[in-house]
Amino acid sequence: MAAVLETRDLSKAYGDVCAVDHVSLTVNAGELFGLLGPNGSGKTTMIKVLTGQVRPTGGSATVLGLDVEKEGIRVRERVGIIPEQESPPSFLTAVEYLEFVGAVRRIPDLAAKAEWWFDFLEFGDKKDVLCKDLSRGTRQKLMFAQAFIHEPVFALIDEPLINFDPIMQDVVKEFLVQYVRRGRTIFLSTHILEVAEEICSTFAILHRGRLLHTGPVADLAGRGEHLGEFFLSLMRKERHA
Repeated sequence: MAAVLETRDLSKAYGDVCAVDHVSLTVNAGELFGLLGPNGSGKTTMIKVLTGQVRPTGGSATVLGLDVEKEGIRVRERVGIIPEQESPPSFLTAVEYLEFVGAVRRIPDLAAKAEWWFDFLEFGDKKDVLCKDLSRGTRQKLMFAQAFIHEPVFALIDEPLINFDPIMQDVVKEFLVQYVRRGRTIFLSTHILEVAEEICSTFAILHRGRLLHTGPVADLAGRGEHLGEFFLSLMRKERHA
């Protein structure tokens, strides 16, 4: 199975703080890969490095065969990205923002695709509202739409469900599962273990920038163990190490 993402001894330091500490991992095509960890574990920094938004201080990473440090713009052109903080431009309306994204990405049939997303995520009544006046949940819907409107083969999404109500969370989780079944790949960063156990095929656990574990979710089920139990056990070992 072809690798979509590979890191080798990847590191990112901010002064004396090592947010990502020599992480080596591989994400294969067709995986719904969950990067798990408590707040401050380095998950968001990982996504920023992998999408060429910040430069690593050591090691290497490729996404879709592209070096993220040297070809960050090309990486961002080809993937879908949902950042940790929903941040559409405040001076545009929701529909104007999707039109802007469509123009930058040269998306054909943009109007129809934008309308599909407004209907699917149930915020068509907000399409002419300025982004600064949208609720956090609606801004999250808009950021979700912009990440997938060009139907990328690979998407890196940071806490995509955090501002959604339970009904919309269920809609989005099902979308992600079906998206991967259609041959795409998703890299999902979250600290919500129940979501990862429900929808991810493979997971990794990051703590204080270090990779503690990576493997298939099914391996835990085969041992009769839940992801939450496994995660907390690792955290306790780290605390007492």
